[in-house]
Amino acid sequence: MERPLRILHAVVNMNRGGAETLLMNLYRHMDRSKIQFDFLTSKEGLFDEEILSLGGRIHRIPYIDQQGYRSYVRELNRFFRTHAEYTIVHSHMDMMSGLVLRAAKKENIPVRIAHSHNTRSEGGRAARLFKRYAGSHIPRAATHRFACSTDAADWLFPGQRQTVSILNNGIDPALFYYSASSREVIRAEWPADDGTYVIGHIGRFNHQKNHELLLDIFKGVHDAVANSLLILVGEGPLKGQMVQKAKDLGLEHNVLFLGIRADVHQVVQGFDAFVFPSHHEGLPVTLIEAQASGLHCYVSNTITSEADLGLGLMTFLSNRSVNQYVDAITHAKRSTRTIADDSLIRRGYDIRATAKWLQRYYEQYREVRHENVNRIYADV
Repeated sequence: MERPLRILHAVVNMNRGGAETLLMNLYRHMDRSKIQFDFLTSKEGLFDEEILSLGGRIHRIPYIDQQGYRSYVRELNRFFRTHAEYTIVHSHMDMMSGLVLRAAKKENIPVRIAHSHNTRSEGGRAARLFKRYAGSHIPRAATHRFACSTDAADWLFPGQRQTVSILNNGIDPALFYYSASSREVIRAEWPADDGTYVIGHIGRFNHQKNHELLLDIFKGVHDAVANSLLILVGEGPLKGQMVQKAKDLGLEHNVLFLGIRADVHQVVQGFDAFVFPSHHEGLPVTLIEAQASGLHCYVSNTITSEADLGLGLMTFLSNRSVNQYVDAITHAKRSTRTIADDSLIRRGYDIRATAKWLQRYYEQYREVRHENVNRIYADV
């Protein structure tokens, strides 16, 4: 029996971020007798146990923020030198993929995929400058290019859109279809009665997600609708600051911090509106999930219009105006939470179709060996 082709995915960790959630959605729907996912990571993640249970392997090297640039590059080089079994490496670290793929190229790994999940780098000026340096290696080190949206493609691969494969951030739609019984159970947990207006947000507490503005928006909504709650799902470095800001706004009893949840598909059932004022995004999986559940989304106009699935559930607003958000949210009428069962399938966001496409993509390189690297370049 033929052994499965093992694909090495490079990430910082396998926590519940957008790219990581997509990876796990793909992994669960692969034919694992033919394709197996392994992971090159730097930190422990919440998905680690499930990865191991599915037959994946997890390799760990210290990240650049732990031991510095030289040590990180040295560990990358050592890893690829001692793991010649991989013929495909698929990196999800945006501009930092340049360092990973450069190391893979040194060891003649023939298929080296850079995958863009964003439209801007995070961090201060020094961090962004370093990431730009790391990203400068991508044009020479990557043999193939993926992105979650055309905006994400244009950012990481400027002038190369025609060479980029757009891989939709697919989900399992059936998991997110609206359920009145699930809504009742989850709202009892908070608690929220039938009349409570529940605004929800799912995202890591970092600058990109713009929780500071989100709390200002909710302050305006709560002033207008006293029986209202804001539910925040996620963890991150700015969580403590946001807990304090909620207190400063007098909202400590109206903002619930749920942490990381494995039952996001249940949590969204309890929301009445989904608010997402990010500074920048590639194409958020959470917006696909929210629309799959029939939930109206109020999002920053900096987010690509590709996130709108055409279901009449997306309102784009300016982050320069808190009042614009507040007016839109408070004047919205609660609508029925149903969409056609095949809506996401027809729009290309069913994870089964995405996984099938990616499996075929990988399998065309099953017989590629390291000495064939020049032929791979000729195909790009």
